[in-house]
Amino acid sequence: MDNVRLDKWLWAARFFKTRQLAKKAIEGGKVHYNGARAKTSKTVETGALVRVPQGWDILEVEVVALSGQRRGAPEARELYRETADSVARRAREAEARRLTNQAMQHPLKRPDKKQRREITRFQRRQGDD
Repeated sequence: MDNVRLDKWLWAARFFKTRQLAKKAIEGGKVHYNGARAKTSKTVETGALVRVPQGWDILEVEVVALSGQRRGAPEARELYRETADSVARRAREAEARRLTNQAMQHPLKRPDKKQRREITRFQRRQGDD
């Protein structure tokens, strides 16, 4: 394949479930192609760097191959290679999220009716200040 649109490549590489979702992400400025915002119809070239949001993380991948057809996940992974910086950043951020979640103490049980009333009174007094 010589000419593959960015939205079609993102769909074929399985970053998005549909081309419509890929198009919305591109138009929303969430996908960057070679460090700049791109249009949906941008022609993808091998060797280009693409930044794509995936949940909490932002993947930075290098385009290795082109495809306009969606295939299985193992074949889709052959279309791109994640950069070393991206892998390290994702690991750091995952560790930070894990530590943040451990630091938060969750209540052992839900507040009963009396405790809910006290919470409501407290919140109302805080709003008056």
